[in-house]
Amino acid sequence: MFNSTDNYIASDDLKLAVNAAIALEKPLLIKGEPGTGKTQLAEELARSLNCELFQWHIKSTTKAQQGLYEYDAVSRLRDSQLGDERVHDISNYIVKGKLWQAFEEDKRPILLIDEIDKADIEFPNDLLQELDKMEFFVYETQQVVKAKQRPIIIITSNNEKELPDAFLRRCFFHYIKFPTKTEMEQIIDVHYPNVKKELLTQSLEVFFELRELNGLKKKPSTSELLDWLKLLMADDIAQDQLVNKKTDVIPLFGALLKNEQDVSLLEKLAFMSRRDR
Repeated sequence: MFNSTDNYIASDDLKLAVNAAIALEKPLLIKGEPGTGKTQLAEELARSLNCELFQWHIKSTTKAQQGLYEYDAVSRLRDSQLGDERVHDISNYIVKGKLWQAFEEDKRPILLIDEIDKADIEFPNDLLQELDKMEFFVYETQQVVKAKQRPIIIITSNNEKELPDAFLRRCFFHYIKFPTKTEMEQIIDVHYPNVKKELLTQSLEVFFELRELNGLKKKPSTSELLDWLKLLMADDIAQDQLVNKKTDVIPLFGALLKNEQDVSLLEKLAFMSRRDR
């Protein structure tokens, strides 16, 4: 059974989803805003279960075959030109992917397929058979690779594109809601247990007000709040400005806002606030 850890606060809904996916032996598809701890969930799950974690970080150019294996024909050609004896055994040029590595584990491992929505739309469908049967065929060596233990599979998505229905049917789905103010206090307590009460109260107030700001292109995330708090705790002047409201501009806002449009919006609002006094 998965619960919160010393480094990770999981909601009751998330704990239920993780344990349900494990019981059903289905991949757990996790969606949510960037910075809500989707990737960290797999890391903490592996730590709590004391098992190996295999992380497959997906890019726009990633192909499903790379998760199984790749045949390094270039190296084999080079070795043949050099007269290397290794060329007589083609298995020397098979590079195992993350699925293959996970399939070889004697103890049930965790396999993280991170940000699956970055890949081509056909990518999820190309993995259906392997995730269903927990096996695949290696054409170059004519061997079948079967999982010794069915991995616990965590798949994350930032919702950049829709995933195919056939793929979704095979997953247990959970959307990580953005933490409430109370949940955020618990998260901060894990990372900064000694933060001053006044700083915590004021920073959370500013943070959640900022997230509700109309016209904001990118809302600050949990990880950005933690970065901001770390800077405030190390800077007495900025901390004093925030707690005692000595400025209309959020101190060290570069930790929270990540594009010029949002910075410009914040500066305009600060200017209007000064004019209204």
